Amino acid sequence: MSYIEVTGKTEEEAVRKALTQLGLERDDVSLEILERAKSGFLGIGGSPARIRVTYGTDEPEEKKAEPTKKVEKKPEPKAEVKKPEVRPEPKKQESKKPETRPVEKAPEQKTVTAGTCDDDNARRIREFLEGLLQHMNSPAQVNVALEEKGRYQVTLEGEKLGQLIGRRGETLDAIQQLTNYAVNSGADKRIRVHVDAENYRAKREQSLESLARKVSGKVTKYRRSVTLEPMNAYERHVIHAALQDEPGVTTYSIGSEPNRRVVVSYDREKRQ
Repeated sequence: MSYIEVTGKTEEEAVRKALTQLGLERDDVSLEILERAKSGFLGIGGSPARIRVTYGTDEPEEKKAEPTKKVEKKPEPKAEVKKPEVRPEPKKQESKKPETRPVEKAPEQKTVTAGTCDDDNARRIREFLEGLLQHMNSPAQVNVALEEKGRYQVTLEGEKLGQLIGRRGETLDAIQQLTNYAVNSGADKRIRVHVDAENYRAKREQSLESLARKVSGKVTKYRRSVTLEPMNAYERHVIHAALQDEPGVTTYSIGSEPNRRVVVSYDREKRQ
């Protein structure tokens, strides 16, 4: 781990200087306030704020540079999916326009882009989750879709999936973390897997955005910082995004996992 020390008229200004200097996001560093800003009498005798920003490089980022030579594996699933779909369509549309309109072929195209994905990564994800759910005695259908390159969305469908979500999504987060670890273990290129059940993620995101607005109101009213409860990286990102354009407040993260928290702080300059 490395660190730098930065000064500024206020703590918030020092944080912005440090992030600009490092080229990092607020959630990528840990913050320690060494000296708080002091205002002197009539501008005399004041002292700036001084902070220490700690940052480091994780091992998964090193793996991202290696796969550049092995990207040849990706074209295989695309070639297998598109060849049987794109070629038959023109032939059937030309010969039987009134009878065989694209009604039969449309579901196949939706399956590829927005429906179930069946490439090598998707099969590994599905096999792991089906085995895990079987051991948990929680039968559920596992649907895997490719959102974008290297990012997969898994939806668990079934009845009474509350036990798979857990308190504040703790069980769902654990399932997601285990799936990412199992699928990326020994793999040439790292992928990201997001797991959801009963649309919990969207509901949780709305709840966090509502919390962010309430806390922002308190911070601007009392001009005092508020530190939120520990959250995972996704939930912290929701708070940061919800308040990034909010006048009068700024946000940053402190602490280390799993107790990393978001701080919502008053910002005079942003208020103006």
